[in-house]
Order: sequence, then C-alpha cells, then structure tokens
Amino acid sequence: MKAYKDINGDSGVSAYEYGDDWIRVQFKYGGTYEYRSATIGSAHLSTMKRLADSGDGLNAYINTHPDVKKGYSSKS
Repeated sequence: MKAYKDINGDSGVSAYEYGDDWIRVQFKYGGTYEYRSATIGSAHLSTMKRLADSGDGLNAYINTHPDVKKGYSSKS
C-alpha cells in the first residue's frame, strides 16, 4: 500500500492502493476497506482515486457520502 500524504494532517486515512475497478483504504483506527465500482459506482471510485493521489479529502469524502461509507465490498 502507498502511504496517504494527508496534507492537512487531519485524516483518518493512513494508506491506500487501487486497481482498475477497486480501491483499498487503510484507516488509522479501524482496518482496511475495499470499495468496488460495481458497488459504489465508477464516478465515486474515480473521485476516491483522485483524492487518494492528492493526499487530501478522501476521509471526508467517504464520510459525507453514505452510499460510499456503507458501500464497501470487504473489510479486514
């Protein structure tokens, strides 16, 4: 996994990785969640990838979109 930059130092996200149709997000407190385009939609997935790479806003995005927050495919 790639370390999340967390530009503002206020994120609950610590790392991430992604492929064509999925993203895995590791949270500082709470495990690793996988989100798939089949579950959350390709628009959400694209936004999450962009936010992950920018290092800002990913945690807030997940928390403010209930269909994303509850739409994870797996948790470990």
